[in-house]
Amino acid sequence: MSAPHLTPVKSETPDLEALLLAQKKAYLADPMPDRAARVRRLDKLHNALIDNKARIIAAVSKDFSNRSAAETELAEIMPLLDGIAFYRKRLRKFMKPQRRHAPLTLMPASIQVQYQPVGVVGIVVPWNFPIFLALSPLVGALAAGNRAMLKSSEFAPASGDLLKEIIADIFSEDEVTVVTGGVEVATEFTKLPFDHLVFTGSTQVGKIVMKAAADNLTPVTLELGGKSPVIIHKDFPIDEAASRIAFGKGINAGQVCVSPDYILCPRDKVNAFCTAFADSMSKAYPTLRDNQDYTAIITDRQKTRLEGYLKDAEAKGAELITINPKGEHFNDTRKMPMTLILGATDEMLVLREEIFGPILPVIPYDSIDEAVAYVNDRPRPLAFYYFDWDKSRANDILARTHAGGACINDTMSHVMADDIPFGGIGPSGMGHYHGEEGFRNFSKAKGVVRKGRINATAFVAPPWDNFMFNSLKKLQAMRFRRRNIQE
Repeated sequence: MSAPHLTPVKSETPDLEALLLAQKKAYLADPMPDRAARVRRLDKLHNALIDNKARIIAAVSKDFSNRSAAETELAEIMPLLDGIAFYRKRLRKFMKPQRRHAPLTLMPASIQVQYQPVGVVGIVVPWNFPIFLALSPLVGALAAGNRAMLKSSEFAPASGDLLKEIIADIFSEDEVTVVTGGVEVATEFTKLPFDHLVFTGSTQVGKIVMKAAADNLTPVTLELGGKSPVIIHKDFPIDEAASRIAFGKGINAGQVCVSPDYILCPRDKVNAFCTAFADSMSKAYPTLRDNQDYTAIITDRQKTRLEGYLKDAEAKGAELITINPKGEHFNDTRKMPMTLILGATDEMLVLREEIFGPILPVIPYDSIDEAVAYVNDRPRPLAFYYFDWDKSRANDILARTHAGGACINDTMSHVMADDIPFGGIGPSGMGHYHGEEGFRNFSKAKGVVRKGRINATAFVAPPWDNFMFNSLKKLQAMRFRRRNIQE
């Protein structure tokens, strides 16, 4: 049974259509906010994060029953402030129309691309990072000049209520608004005719969201996770790999869409990796039960799901290595120790489903080609991690694998790099936010051809058998001769 504070808050269903109508009306009244207006909105969000940092940390921890304060600051607040600063500094450049080439057939003319706000952006927020994954796409949407409606997760009610309060305090309802409520509200939210819809969550639910958006031909950005693999090259120091992977996997107790999901390790180094990984985890978290640094599982239901994965693996012959330095019991808590799994097979849930928790299968391989083939035989993940000091080999592996994003000799840090896009591919999602790509994602790239006083088409207009048109055809024939194709 879920903890009382994780039961979705019962409240009056918000009038979603009225909220959207108000935002669309406000957008039409100001369809192209200038840079000053956009910076003002970003600055409001910046100040609110600073002013409410302690409240945000407390609310998120309440939802998890214990979330490390340092993790909330490192993974939710800091990257948001960095993202706001990134856009604030570069808005003038991003907003400036881009000049493009005019073909001979259109001369004389000037051609450019204008980036116009799409209008109203809907954002469906997951529970695992209820502040960052709400406000990170919002930052990009505001930088691009849009208005936005956010649906918070019913499984993080304290965070959702606080976010609603913070947003209402700094923005008018027709600028940015947050709605709370259960699955019924979320379902109706995704059916609204937004100008763009962002959803972060499971692939299964992502398919439902995309179908709902299709009825309105609403463009979608989907961040869907998946099973993000790690390959360790045989020449990479195994202790170093274990330490770096342990840091990433330990964040939020593995409840991260880009958390390492399984390890592909050289066969003769599997035992050494497991020992080094356990040592790194034990040093970082010498105790678990009452350790404020070690995050709990978000709900009893999620904990039961993860425990089911362990029981399934063990029943099917896997070996479990539980990293519990003090041998503590967790029956009356939502804490779970990190567990390594050896001997995992494709029949086991841990290799069929996204884990999203403190469980890490370690799979041996005999050749790097075998490891690459293992990754490529499975759905394209949101993230891919490779450990190898050799840059040439790393580049080769990047070219031979596909993922939404990647890190070399690290895990998860690409999400915090403001100047690169973040997004999935195929089953792990579509679209981007962060960086310049995020600004473009929430903008309509509108091509504009501008003609001057001289109307060149008058000289080539029908009847077509005229000197100018025949001259144009001859010139084009000289420029575009048939090419010899090199085999």
